[in-house]
Amino acid sequence: MDEGQAPGEGTVKYLKVLVTVLTVTMILGFLTIVTLFVMRFSEMGRTELPDTIALPDGTRATAFTQGDNWFAVVTDTDEILIYSRVTGNLRQRIQVAPD
Repeated sequence: MDEGQAPGEGTVKYLKVLVTVLTVTMILGFLTIVTLFVMRFSEMGRTELPDTIALPDGTRATAFTQGDNWFAVVTDTDEILIYSRVTGNLRQRIQVAPD
């Protein structure tokens, strides 16, 4: 092809098909990634907890965390209460030391 000469009609059609195929591939890849994220995060949110948790009198929950076989509640009295996930009973109390 000489300088300043337009590309042939076949080349332009080939490039159009190539760009279309690449665009469709990218869109399908993006949708696949989004679907996998949604499926993975929806599985992570499923936890079995008791309907009620018995906190000591005069305390209020300020934070919550969990492990495989336990969950913990941080109270407004700077205490961490660790409960058994199986029985729901209090397993351990940890007093947070002041600064």
